[in-house]
Amino acid sequence: MLGVTATKQDGFTTVVFSQKSSEPVPEPRAVSASRRTRLYRRGLDQALRTVAVLQTTLDLDQLIKLFSREVSAEVPHSSIQYQNESQEINIISGRAAKQIHTFELIVEDKAIGQITFSRGKPFSDREAAQLEYMLCSLVYPLRNALQYKRAFRASMTDPLTGIYNRSVMESALNRESGLALRHKTPLSLIILDIDNFKHINDTYGHQAGDELIIALSQTISKELRKTDMLARYGGDEFTILLSNTDRLGATTLANNLRKKIESTSYSVNDEELDITVSIGVSTSQDSDNTSNDLFLRADEALYQAKREGRNRVQTACD
Repeated sequence: MLGVTATKQDGFTTVVFSQKSSEPVPEPRAVSASRRTRLYRRGLDQALRTVAVLQTTLDLDQLIKLFSREVSAEVPHSSIQYQNESQEINIISGRAAKQIHTFELIVEDKAIGQITFSRGKPFSDREAAQLEYMLCSLVYPLRNALQYKRAFRASMTDPLTGIYNRSVMESALNRESGLALRHKTPLSLIILDIDNFKHINDTYGHQAGDELIIALSQTISKELRKTDMLARYGGDEFTILLSNTDRLGATTLANNLRKKIESTSYSVNDEELDITVSIGVSTSQDSDNTSNDLFLRADEALYQAKREGRNRVQTACD
């Protein structure tokens, strides 16, 4: 049986759920014992019906909307908002109103976020109690959806830097190449890696090398547009996919990145280290048969930049 306890402080109701046997959620003194029992039974029945609905999805947005729909039959509200700062989640369904009631959710000693209901008129003690009971139907589907989101995000990101991984970049390159060909729009690709990275690893150690890769990914990210896609392709090699960007735009960005990295000092083992990168740039062509053509030209341009002295940008020729 799902155990539920609730405490109120500073305008928040903290609702703790566990697998232990439970007593009804503590209610304001204005609610009688018999009425509290009726509320508990009614809320539990509603929760059991609702949980069957919520278990149909692992999509967080859809889950919150379904829960709002189920709750509205018992407690009308204008909006519902779910926030989870640790996972940078902020979902709002409906139009926010002046009167709010917020619940902090804790399941088996782990905080899983906050739920805020709003509407034009205040929530009564009875409605607040009903919301607490109905949250029983949400917490475990919500926890499952959060775990799914974490797993899905992990499958898409590089565990060291937190940016996209090779698999995601390859899928995006295939997709964007097709769109660029269909709509006759330019698509560019940048490949860069750290000059003499093996020497850095050998001198300072692999952990220092990892820290440098993390710092470099952050430097690059700050220079990109929201529409640009950055991925760690492997080792110290990064790729940047630039949709709707021609050769001149891609080359300009590449040179700006090279100069920014060269002028930035990176701390490695308490020592300031100046690094440089070599960069290859390519832009889509009408004669491209696959997305691999775009990649191979950028990769060859990168190695040409290496052969010609490093710390330079090389743009692939037609």
